[in-house]
Amino acid sequence: MKSNDLSLNFQPAESNQPVIVEACRTPIGRAYGIFATISMEALLAPLFDKILGSYRGDPCQIDEVIIGNATGGGGNIARLAALSAGLPDSVPAVTLDRQCGSGLEAVIHACRLVQAGAGECYLAGGVESVSTAPWRVEKPQSLKQMPRFFGRARFSPEEIGDPEMGVAAENVAQKCAISRERQDRFALRSHQRAVAAMENGQFNEEIVPVEVAGKTLLHDECPRANASLAALEKLAPVFVAEGSVTAGNCCPLNDGASLLLVMSRRKAVEMGFTHGLMFVDACSAGVDPNYLGLGPVPSTQKLLTRQPAVKLENIDIIEFNEAFAAQVLGSLDQLEIDEHRVNLQGGAIALGHPYGASGCIMVTRIFSQLLRQPAPQQFADTKFAMAMLGIAGGLGLTALFKTTVL
Repeated sequence: MKSNDLSLNFQPAESNQPVIVEACRTPIGRAYGIFATISMEALLAPLFDKILGSYRGDPCQIDEVIIGNATGGGGNIARLAALSAGLPDSVPAVTLDRQCGSGLEAVIHACRLVQAGAGECYLAGGVESVSTAPWRVEKPQSLKQMPRFFGRARFSPEEIGDPEMGVAAENVAQKCAISRERQDRFALRSHQRAVAAMENGQFNEEIVPVEVAGKTLLHDECPRANASLAALEKLAPVFVAEGSVTAGNCCPLNDGASLLLVMSRRKAVEMGFTHGLMFVDACSAGVDPNYLGLGPVPSTQKLLTRQPAVKLENIDIIEFNEAFAAQVLGSLDQLEIDEHRVNLQGGAIALGHPYGASGCIMVTRIFSQLLRQPAPQQFADTKFAMAMLGIAGGLGLTALFKTTVL
């Protein structure tokens, strides 16, 4: 056996199996909307309170706080947020940046640490505030030059290509022959599903209220009950003239946060938890940065190769980050996944895409759909779920989970 094939047979000891036993999120706000003046640590604070209320142990025993973030001002928002929330100063914290994949990467990192036996209890999540993100200014090379404002960091060398996200989505739409009509219909379905889920109370248990200026915010800001195909068809392309990507078939700019409690199976049983969402495996992969939205294709294929017993047709819940309808549809077509199978309660086109938090929000959505909303007797039936997203610079990230009775 080749050394790089060892992962195919790797199974952590049962005591070191990573299990998510609690998951929550804030409402997702539109940029400069309900959370316009709320700092990232303030967005995370109620989530820390919620998770610690479920922890059933001494907070000093938490091994690490791991938070994903993409547009912040640097530093270590995980440490700032943990201290601001009142965690003991003995609990360490680290911030990860994989752009749109940051929140999912934080979850995967926590799970890998449990698998390795490095610790038994982690708080993992993501946070983003486009509203309060600092301006980016390029330092002039001499005193005679003026500073230059810029919108984002480079993700790829210019000689390879480093398109803006919307342009990259147009590249995918053209490469994969994804029509404007199909993109608009997908976007409409996202809003319809999200609105139905809101009206049916399917987000209630996962959303932690946030107090802002004396108001208690409980609901996502972006899903549109009045969305219609006719309205979507009227929107003009916003990134490429004569293109197909519009403000209606891509995600908005958003603020929000999500947080999970990740434990070893042994620790979860010791603390009295009866069921959880077990981490199975995860893979990342790279693609041409000009078609960055197709990153989930090789990352998912790689994961399925590592887990030959798992078949796509047997995955019960698939959460795919909806940065752009074109990107989602192009990836799903290459993976031969029916577009109607993904994001059963709406995705980021409707709910929003707070970059550094979105990956963790997807896992929270999986947790709710598989462990909160079924009847208790269903917990004995193992169900599988997958979270996948494309990332700036031409990256894909896919994670696999399954339900478990502890």
